[in-house]
Amino acid sequence: MTFARDLIGYGAAPPDPQWPGDARVAVQFVINYEEGAENSVLNGDAGSEAFLSEMVGATSHPDRAMAMESLYEYGARAGFWRLHRLFTERTLPVTVFGVARALEMNPAAVEAMLAAGWEIASHGLRWIDYQTVPEAVERAHIAEAIALHTRLTGTRPLGWYQGRTSPNTARLVAEEGGFAYDADSYADDLPYWDRRHAKAQLIVPYTLDANDMKYVSQNGFTEGDQFFRYLRDTFKQLRSEGGRMMSIGLHARIAGRPARALALAKFIDHVIASGDAWVARRIDIARHWMEVHPA
Repeated sequence: MTFARDLIGYGAAPPDPQWPGDARVAVQFVINYEEGAENSVLNGDAGSEAFLSEMVGATSHPDRAMAMESLYEYGARAGFWRLHRLFTERTLPVTVFGVARALEMNPAAVEAMLAAGWEIASHGLRWIDYQTVPEAVERAHIAEAIALHTRLTGTRPLGWYQGRTSPNTARLVAEEGGFAYDADSYADDLPYWDRRHAKAQLIVPYTLDANDMKYVSQNGFTEGDQFFRYLRDTFKQLRSEGGRMMSIGLHARIAGRPARALALAKFIDHVIASGDAWVARRIDIARHWMEVHPA
């Protein structure tokens, strides 16, 4: 019997990732850059954005929602630069999940990402929900995202994370064929190979729990120390197990707020002080896995 889902994975015996330097944990920081590409009538959408902002439970409006727009604008205008300073002062590598239309609207941020040596992976063409978008439209958006990303950064993206996926996204990404990894999964603590589609596609899973989105969720963090403790305890558990990967998800308009950035800085310094974590870009983890555990 065959199933459309893999509920077994590595089971009781995960492979040894052999992280560089005999690191106990591979730690990966992601900054999601989405500002300007969210739902807006300015972008030709039916209504305003209602997702992932300080206004928890907001509804979409058929006209411009000025408060929502300004919350997103904070990420591009101020939050991004606070996170940029936090990581560059510590010379730590970062992966950016960059929505192509958002990157297009802030060339200075793109220039800063590239100057810092950060990986810019593709976060799709638009920051919208693709659940019911027709397959042909989504395929066209993937192609356009790659083309625009390449023009803006000088190279095509090697990583992919749509985030608000459709049932077709993983197949379309595998069929496109040019991505070293797909991050549209939350299914494991280690990379794995997905063989369901046109080719064996490496999956480098992402996270929604060690993620600042929980600040703007009804069941989430209400202040920075809660976020710090959750990240610290996740790191402690994975470090005790050894041979694991920890992803941390950030957004410029969320973690870029002052108190939250302070909590993030505390965790980053905690990881550095541990002495046995490999802090890496997502593409570096993917390349390492391809070498140690090829398809």
